[in-house]
Amino acid sequence: MTYSDKPVVSTPAIEEPGTSSPIAITRRKILTAAAAVPAAGVVGWGNALAQEPERGIVGSKAPELDCEFWLDGNGEPGSFSMDAQRGKWVYMKLWQSWCPGCHSLGFPALKKMTDAFKDDDRVVTVAIQTVFEGHSTNTGDKVREMQLRYDIPIPMGHDPGSKTESGYPNTMLGYRTGGTPWQVLIAPDGSVVFDGFRVDSDKMIEVLKEEVKKLG
Repeated sequence: MTYSDKPVVSTPAIEEPGTSSPIAITRRKILTAAAAVPAAGVVGWGNALAQEPERGIVGSKAPELDCEFWLDGNGEPGSFSMDAQRGKWVYMKLWQSWCPGCHSLGFPALKKMTDAFKDDDRVVTVAIQTVFEGHSTNTGDKVREMQLRYDIPIPMGHDPGSKTESGYPNTMLGYRTGGTPWQVLIAPDGSVVFDGFRVDSDKMIEVLKEEVKKLG
């Protein structure tokens, strides 16, 4: 499962930090964690990502999210604002309910990340079903179903691509993603540090635990 011919969406650029800046150092650590995952372990989207290096918006400001609806961690109607998370790290997982890789890799990684920082409000985890295919299957009711199935009490949104002019979900256009499962890591200053398919979750958690200590 891949998609192509996606229009390029401009995002506000954040001035690239110097090589000695905290964000630049963190970005290198995260990319190192991503590189640590063997290519043999990548299925579907990973191959597409390797062939399409233009995906992602690392170094840019994280766009605001525009979903059809949000559920809070208890499954009740809610909301989520990326701008409201300034000063915190944000880990965002993009998924589809019929995506095999989301169930074998994506949700387990999300669960691991959520559990690792459940008592630390300096790290926010959030997930969105970004539907660009299988609209009759990847429906809104799957959002609550996944919260319960994987015991992940975090904000989750539903972003159906059928209502956009291009047919792609707003989140995928804004973050220039390559499919699902996909993950985005956003620094406290609002800049995108990682935007890709594969990363070693254990190493990412290790790096984040180092970084949150600096927030005080």
